[in-house]
Amino acid sequence: MAALDLSKLLALQESDSKRLALEHQLQAAPREIAAVEARIAAEKAAIEAAKAEWHALESKKKLLEVEIKSAEGKAGKYRTQQLEVRKNDEYKALTHEIETTEATISGFEEEELKVMYSIDEAKKRFAAAEAELRQNIAGHEGKIRTLRERGTQLQAELKEAQAAVAAARPAVPAPQLKIYDRIALKPGHPVCVTVNGGRCGGCHLKVPTHIEVMARTGSEIATCDQCGRVVYWAS
Repeated sequence: MAALDLSKLLALQESDSKRLALEHQLQAAPREIAAVEARIAAEKAAIEAAKAEWHALESKKKLLEVEIKSAEGKAGKYRTQQLEVRKNDEYKALTHEIETTEATISGFEEEELKVMYSIDEAKKRFAAAEAELRQNIAGHEGKIRTLRERGTQLQAELKEAQAAVAAARPAVPAPQLKIYDRIALKPGHPVCVTVNGGRCGGCHLKVPTHIEVMARTGSEIATCDQCGRVVYWAS
């Protein structure tokens, strides 16, 4: 009895495996793009956070300037009143108010200097972060373009692979094709695997001796009694 010829079946499986691999890559592409877009969003958020820190300090500085101006106005008003009062205790009270207000102004000015220093530091951090992060964003955007171009290429390759599968199917003997299609419905590829050391090349479990003999002699199609895959002997 002539040994069973599985070459056409294996050729079909090779084309089908390529088709499946391309489909998986295409399915993964949107997730990869989404992950890169998330990184872009994170980089942009980091830029905005650095800018927000700087702007918050600028706002604080403006508030201090308002406080200083208001206090200076009070001090000026007290000095004007000093010129108008006649009583010594009123003069002393106004002097005390002026000194208190000037101390307040001094405190505001000291805080303003600290804020101005912090603004300079925040500007430096923002400039450094913006330069680095925008460079990162440009790299991410380039990767997205590459992924989308790759997606277009994969679509073309998938059409070729599907055509190759369609062309390979008619050459496979009907009994083999029927078994192949039945097993291919189950998760896990490939359908046809070698048997090595008495174990199935798919599930790696021990196969009965008679199955191994069938695979070795090629007298008929041998299938693993555990996973159902077609097992064959690789000489």
